[in-house]
This record gives sequence, structure tokens and C-alpha cells, in this order.
Amino acid sequence: MHVLMYYSNQDVRVQEMPVPEIGQGELLMKVVASGICGSDVMEWYRRDKVPLVLGHEVAGEVAAVGKGIKKFRPGDRVAATHHVPCNTCHYCLSGRHTVCETLLRGTHFDPGGFAEFLRVPAINVDRGVFPIPEGVSFEEASFMEPLACVLRGQKNARLRPGQSVLVLGSGISGLLHVGLAKALGAGLVAAADSIPFRLEKAREMGADLVLHRDDDILKELRQANEGRLADLVIICFDGFIPLALKAVEKGGTVLFFAGAAEGATLPSPINDLFWRTEITLTSTYAGAPADCVTALKLIREKAVPVLKTVTHRLAITQGPMGFRMVSAPTEHDCIKVIVEPQRQE
Repeated sequence: MHVLMYYSNQDVRVQEMPVPEIGQGELLMKVVASGICGSDVMEWYRRDKVPLVLGHEVAGEVAAVGKGIKKFRPGDRVAATHHVPCNTCHYCLSGRHTVCETLLRGTHFDPGGFAEFLRVPAINVDRGVFPIPEGVSFEEASFMEPLACVLRGQKNARLRPGQSVLVLGSGISGLLHVGLAKALGAGLVAAADSIPFRLEKAREMGADLVLHRDDDILKELRQANEGRLADLVIICFDGFIPLALKAVEKGGTVLFFAGAAEGATLPSPINDLFWRTEITLTSTYAGAPADCVTALKLIREKAVPVLKTVTHRLAITQGPMGFRMVSAPTEHDCIKVIVEPQRQE
């Protein structure tokens, strides 16, 4: 089968690998749609693990089932998540499934979503594979995992209806945050970026206010928000961190959603940031199985218009170009790139 073997953002190779063999309790998935995630092009995060096959935003068909599986059969349309929790540790029992060691380091696909077929381990089959609802395409279903992550983030940040939201960075995660915030009843939703194409997409996703990075963002936010800053600021690009710490209203929350550059620090004196402001800084990582279930429901109901973010659909042989595009967004009008391993170029 064909796979995309990742060495660096500029060196992704179409290679051949054997179709994985499955064991008891496992599934073989024929991958139909696999999205390129922003984390897939974080070279510093991948450099000690290369070469490897990436891809974790997947949807497809069950090609074969291992012994003991009763929930699925060949031909079923499914979406799967690569990271699942143990459900028994201190963190899981406290509702913190996404910091479970099993989720963080113990589960994965074989070899990865940028392949014609992948093996889903038994623990993932048990709690990380979900039927695709009727009326939902494979492409839409591939958004289950990234939307689950976004949902988990807004839950951690305790977004409430009517609150104002500022999303800093309007790449794929930022656009999903815009769409979800609107779906969850936020008041003013503003989005900022330095790329006009992305700001156009943010408006399509429901943003009430779009702000270019060169604008006086704080001034424009106050003018549109009855003199106040944002109740919730969501950082989807680390270059906006200094602004985020200035753009949050007293009593508000800053959500660190995107991974930052290696060695990045918080550029703010403690007293200026916290004393008498009562702001909260929080973070999030991944999504839990319950978030995946909710994400699929939101997609089924078209509450978050995920397909509006798709700009490119590529055969697996075109995958290297997709990685180059996603890693250099200022050079390309691209946001979400979907790799279709079963498609002929």
C-alpha cells in the first residue's frame, strides 16, 4: 500500500509498506479521508521520531475485523481517534481524560492516517472508533478528532452563552473555534490573523468581527464590545501570546490551545497579569471519547460548517505538496488539506 513517510515538512515521501495485519479485537480501516493537522507540521515536535507515517484525523470503512469484535463489521463507515484514555487512572476518574498517560503516550495508529489502510489497536476499537452518522460524508467525519479537541478546549475554558470571544489565529483550529463558539451561543466572536484569506474564511465561519494583525486590535475590540475586552481569548498561533495577555477582560480566561514554539515563555510581569484582574490562564490537549461523540453530533447537525474550511483535496501521491502548503500558509491560500488515499491522481 502507499503511505506518506514524513522526514520533514519539505521531505515527505510516497513509499510502499505492507498492509498491516490485525489481531484479536483489532480493526483494519480503509482510509478514505485524512486531514493534515497543524501539529503534523511542527518539525521540532517530530524531529526525534522520524521517519514516520503521520495522520490522525481519519474516516473510512472497516476493511476487516479481528476475533472477538461484535460492534463492527466489514463495510461499516467509521471515524477513529488515535489517542484514547485508560478510563481507570486518577486523571480519568477525575474527568481529566486528556492528561491520562495512556492517552498521551500509549495509543496510536499503525502506521498512521496517511496510508491506504491502517490497523486500529484493540483499545482504540473499544473506545475510539465511532459509526459515521447517516448523511455525514467521510470528509466531514474526518473533522471529528479536531473538532473534539476544540470542544474540549472551550469546555475547559468554561465558555458560557453570551460571552465575548477573541480567537487569535485563523488557521484550521481557529476557524473551528469560531464556528463552535457561535454554535454554543457566544456573544461577540472576533477573529484575528495576518492573512486576509483566512479572515475571509473566519467571517464565513460566523465571526462577527475580523481583525488584521496590523490593526489596533484592542481599540477595535472595545469599540465592538461595549468598551470591554474579550471574556475568552483563544490562542491558536503562538505569535499572538503577548497580545492575548492584553486582550482579556478582567475576570476572563485565556486558553492556550495551539502548541507554542520550542522554548516559548510568557512575556508578562506577574503583577501586571494577575493582581486585581482575576483572569484565568488555562490550556488544553486533545479530546476525550465523549468529545468525539459530541463532535460527530455537531457535524451531523451542521452546527459547525466544517466543510467551509476545506481548500484542497489531494490524492496520496500529491500528499508531499499538501505538507509544503500547510507548513507555509502565507505562500498559499490553503487552510484544511484533506488527503484521500483511495483517490487516483
